Amino acid sequence: MSNPFTTRVLNITTGSHETVHDLTSDCSAFLTEAAAGRDGLLNVFVPHATAGIAIIETGAGSDDDLLTALGDLLPADNRWRHRHGSPGHGRDHVLPAFVPPHATLPVVNGHLELGTWQSVCLVDTNTDNTDRRVRLSFLG
Repeated sequence: MSNPFTTRVLNITTGSHETVHDLTSDCSAFLTEAAAGRDGLLNVFVPHATAGIAIIETGAGSDDDLLTALGDLLPADNRWRHRHGSPGHGRDHVLPAFVPPHATLPVVNGHLELGTWQSVCLVDTNTDNTDRRVRLSFLG
């Protein structure tokens, strides 16, 4: 029998621009090995104070729309009390209150049960830190 709990860390380089990075194929590849056709839950967690996990449509403009909305809601200016890093970096520390650092998703027969247009994404507005870790954990 396969292990009921399996975890793996992905190392993601997000680059020097705000990004919505699609993790769906990484999640599916992990589940092929970890779930081995079983039902359970996939938890996706980013252990950073300035990034989050979103379930969103990608490739049709929604990912750019999310970044635009976050820019409108959390402008990169000097209103923030948290002031280290680049100008406006304090807003990056508020991001996880709006885009949480985790998501738990159903797995059926070893596959993510996402809607037709849903993708699992890392949302990163912090251009000061381009190296991110994402922990994938399967329980089933």
